[in-house]
Amino acid sequence: MRRQIGRQQKEILTLQRVGIPTTSAQALLERMQTKVDGLVEERDRMKGQAKLGKTYTSGKRINGTPAHRRV
Repeated sequence: MRRQIGRQQKEILTLQRVGIPTTSAQALLERMQTKVDGLVEERDRMKGQAKLGKTYTSGKRINGTPAHRRV
């Protein structure tokens, strides 16, 4: 999605050089960029929640295999 936005920004610059008005296209790109930023924040938040996993009662994260399952 970011690549697509970048390509469209280049196209807008080309149109501006020629003298074609691009205000509506710029507004659309800003909305797209805002949406992408929001989705990235949501993804990062969900990743953080998924990483929490199981913890000890102290709150420390449990890493590795529990002692009773080690061979």
